[in-house]
Amino acid sequence: MNDKHNARLRRIGLVLLIAAACVLPFLLSNYRVFQLTLAMVYAIALLGLNMLTGYNGQISLGHGAFYAIGAYTAAVLMDKTGIPYWATVPVAGAVCLVVGFLFGLPALRLEGLYLALATFALGVAMPQILKYKHLEQWTGGAQGIVIVKPEAPEWSGLTQDQWLYFVVLGWVLLLFLLAWNLLRGRIGRAMVAIREQPTAAQAMGVNTAMVKSVTFGVSAMYTGIAGALGAVVIQFVAPDSFSVFLSITFVVGVVVGGLASIQGALWGALFIQFVPNVADQLSKAAPWAIYGVFLIVFMYALPFGVAGGLRQLAARWAHRRGGNRAGASGLQAGASPQAAGSSSRRA
Repeated sequence: MNDKHNARLRRIGLVLLIAAACVLPFLLSNYRVFQLTLAMVYAIALLGLNMLTGYNGQISLGHGAFYAIGAYTAAVLMDKTGIPYWATVPVAGAVCLVVGFLFGLPALRLEGLYLALATFALGVAMPQILKYKHLEQWTGGAQGIVIVKPEAPEWSGLTQDQWLYFVVLGWVLLLFLLAWNLLRGRIGRAMVAIREQPTAAQAMGVNTAMVKSVTFGVSAMYTGIAGALGAVVIQFVAPDSFSVFLSITFVVGVVVGGLASIQGALWGALFIQFVPNVADQLSKAAPWAIYGVFLIVFMYALPFGVAGGLRQLAARWAHRRGGNRAGASGLQAGASPQAAGSSSRRA
């Protein structure tokens, strides 16, 4: 009964959250709407990285490279071929799916810190690859590519920022639903089994090589879709925007939000989008020092991330409710003999 009640509460909470997300762009300024749109873009990228690191146990320090590939795929298609912005997003996802899967094949020989270093090298090399002179006619070299901001349809009655907000929100809902179904299914269980006990998983018949490669590909696809959406929202791509610092920022977001948590991607995205701005407002001279202090305090206060902290609070609340109910039941049970005794005395 409690499980059904909790599931009902979660569904109600999800509906209320979606409703609030739909109302927010009409209550905030265009700049705040732009910030929230970027936060949702980052949430998609963090969800992809969390599948790889949190659920499958593969550490990646180079997911900014897949974000860059997705962004440049969308930018080049829009700038050189005139393809509509909405059609470039699935293409970017497909390209990153293939690239991630192919990168994951040789990476099967690497584990732990060795895999982290390999992906770190990819993240470091990507800006230089985008500046390569033989690719300048496509990538624009160090100058990058400027994208025309999409207009909102006339029937919508929305501003450009509001329209892009709802476009990204639609992708967020779709991709989070797909991730939820994937992680609850056979592949998701195989991913977690490989993370926990790879030898035992292989002995039970799990094709560890294929699961790891597919996970890498799906993770890269999510990040590539986020990169394409980010390019459309920001209207500009340049190699220096996709430095290895972006990859480290994604790792920070995953850890802060909570490893192996779907909702953690949302919390982590809000952190990496808004906390640097708060730190900059507090100290113009040393904003990153303030950001570092925020991060250290955050890790001490919530070592398992925001999602882990919320789970602990929910478990404590449920335990207290159970204790209170048990106490009330005990009082009622203790009152029954007294009542029986008093009635027998009356008799």
